[in-house]
Amino acid sequence: MLRLVSLKLGRLYRYVKLAVLGSLAAALVLNTHSLLASLQRNELSERRFLQLNKCPACWGTSWCRKFLNGQLRLESWGRLRLFDFFNVKNVYFARYGEPREGSRRVVLKRLGSAQELADIDTKICRRATGRGRCDLLQALHATEFASLNGDVRLLTPDAVEGWSDLVHCPSQRLLDRLVRRYAETKDSGSFLLRNLKDSERMQLLITLAFNPEPLVLQSFPSDEGWPFAKYLGACGRMVAVNYVGEELWSYFNAPWEKRVDLAWQLMEIAEQLTNNDFEFALYLLDVSFDNFAVGPRDGKVIIVDAENVLVADKRLIRQNKPENWDVWYESKFDDCDKEACLSFSKEILCARVTVDHNYYAVCQNLLSRHATWRGTSGGLLHDPPAEIAKDGRLEALLDECANPKKRYGRFQAAKELREYLAQLSNNVR
Repeated sequence: MLRLVSLKLGRLYRYVKLAVLGSLAAALVLNTHSLLASLQRNELSERRFLQLNKCPACWGTSWCRKFLNGQLRLESWGRLRLFDFFNVKNVYFARYGEPREGSRRVVLKRLGSAQELADIDTKICRRATGRGRCDLLQALHATEFASLNGDVRLLTPDAVEGWSDLVHCPSQRLLDRLVRRYAETKDSGSFLLRNLKDSERMQLLITLAFNPEPLVLQSFPSDEGWPFAKYLGACGRMVAVNYVGEELWSYFNAPWEKRVDLAWQLMEIAEQLTNNDFEFALYLLDVSFDNFAVGPRDGKVIIVDAENVLVADKRLIRQNKPENWDVWYESKFDDCDKEACLSFSKEILCARVTVDHNYYAVCQNLLSRHATWRGTSGGLLHDPPAEIAKDGRLEALLDECANPKKRYGRFQAAKELREYLAQLSNNVR
């Protein structure tokens, strides 16, 4: 009976798949003329496509000259709006050309789905007028995004606390860093908010409230060794970042030697974001295989989705000494039936100096047998060579890192796992 049901479901899936493909083929035939026109037109040089009319309720304008001058062009199928239905995240691949440097690949992001971007407009209108629709630019001046005007000297924690994960528990030191490194102004380098133009201030605040990923990339740049994609610039509601490479997912069945090296890098990223000389702990609240990419030449693992990053200032925690601030915090294992599950308390992440969250996130969601993604299980380190499996040390460390049996077991397991993976990586090179 079960076999009969599965067969019927399989047939139904094939029929639905064929129907969808048939519909696409019909649409392509019926819209051949418009499709050819869209392939010839460069939408990235059009203000409407960039939603430049939304500014300053946008992400920035630093790259507008490059966009409008036609220096960026969408790649192949990205030019066909017919496929936007499948591009839910509004992520595009494009070629960016400089006269002296030639052409290179970049990634363009709207930083939200079409519905999420429409919700931004609705929220701004409701905050200003109480209605869902309004003149966006007029309404913007009646919101908190405009209240921090040129008379305000600093961006302070009480003004933006809780707006997004990035500033769930901001310190003045973090906010000064955000303003000083804000790339959407010509006069970057000053932590004084009043040195920004009104439009730049509103752009910064709207980015901070709705999707702070650009600010994470700017404040913790790859040029200084942080494991994030390089931020390039913005125009309207489109930001450009450096193309890193294929998603980590594409390496799920790579040779064992490659997967060991990638796993070691992931644990090193967890360590760097947790403990660094700047005493900012950057906690990854969304960890999955599509949030990381691997450079094709250097094989380096980079974080390519930094929207959900919580930054805790360890100096401030030591200074304020909240309750149990010096007690080590162990994240609780979450054995859920969904992909990329994580269990955490933002309040505790903000109030403890020693936290194992990043080790837990990487081990549970990427490396161990508990990791599930796109119908697969076993994690990045699945099916180790016979001698590694027989030894049992790798499996034991991964299990203790994901779901510790001893108190503070994850801290020790993460340390030993990093060392063991480094040893394995050196041995297989």
